[in-house]
Amino acid sequence: MRVWISQHWQALGLTAKQFFFKPISNFLSVAVIGIAFSFPLGIYTILENLQSFSDYFVHSPQISLFLKINATETDIENINSRLETFDGITSFQFISNEIALAQLQHESGVGDIALHLKKNPLPHAFIMHTQHMPPDKLEESRVTLQQWPEVAYVQVDSDWVRKMHALIKLGRIAVIMLSSLLGVALVIVMFNTIRLQILTKQDEIEVSKLIGATDRFIRRPFLYFGALQGMTGALIAWIIIAFGIQMINDNLTELSQLYELNLHLVPVSLYQILLLSVIAALLGWLGARLSVAEHLSRIEPK
Repeated sequence: MRVWISQHWQALGLTAKQFFFKPISNFLSVAVIGIAFSFPLGIYTILENLQSFSDYFVHSPQISLFLKINATETDIENINSRLETFDGITSFQFISNEIALAQLQHESGVGDIALHLKKNPLPHAFIMHTQHMPPDKLEESRVTLQQWPEVAYVQVDSDWVRKMHALIKLGRIAVIMLSSLLGVALVIVMFNTIRLQILTKQDEIEVSKLIGATDRFIRRPFLYFGALQGMTGALIAWIIIAFGIQMINDNLTELSQLYELNLHLVPVSLYQILLLSVIAALLGWLGARLSVAEHLSRIEPK
């Protein structure tokens, strides 16, 4: 066990030495990886903040339930009883068509026109406030209410939230696709990088094999190098996104004060940083592993 640990520490030391031996070229390589990973990470962060903003603006969605024009007092009482036990509704209010017409005359200035109407064209309505629920649950409640026989139309005043959530869902799918493509690109880039390193160190590898070094011993520094480059690229992506979020938050401060809102972007969490670093390190390791398996076996001592 001590020998195994010592060999891995030695491989890590060789990797660090190799990484800092050419700092400019290695920094440019990980900078490219970081910039590439910053695109899906930035889009994902924006989508998560949009999700939070939509939840912030709609804590208690409002549902308007309009009855049929020929609804009777019995129909109104039936709906009133059913709403009292309807799941998700915190409160509701009945608005008769007379009250609705009076409000319309007062607010829209069409009082003279309303006086000449022979019949009230407005329906009775119920205004309901619901507890906070996801858009799909809200849509399910709307469909259920719409199926009641006395109901003519059901309107959810937070339909824009449902549309935003649909766009966010589409954006997340795009992030997954983009991340997958960039992950494959990272594996390919690391494959070629390690291939060039193996060709550069061909004489050194031949001497190592000549004195009895195994392929496992020789390939360890290359594997660690691939993982280190991937992880460093992920950290650079996090730095880029953190800097961008800070700049946006600085400009959102004035806007928040003008509209008396608490607007700010939430940065990437520690868990997300660790997860991204692990995934990038594994992809870098995979690219190095494939390259070593392809090229190292071709080198034999002469």
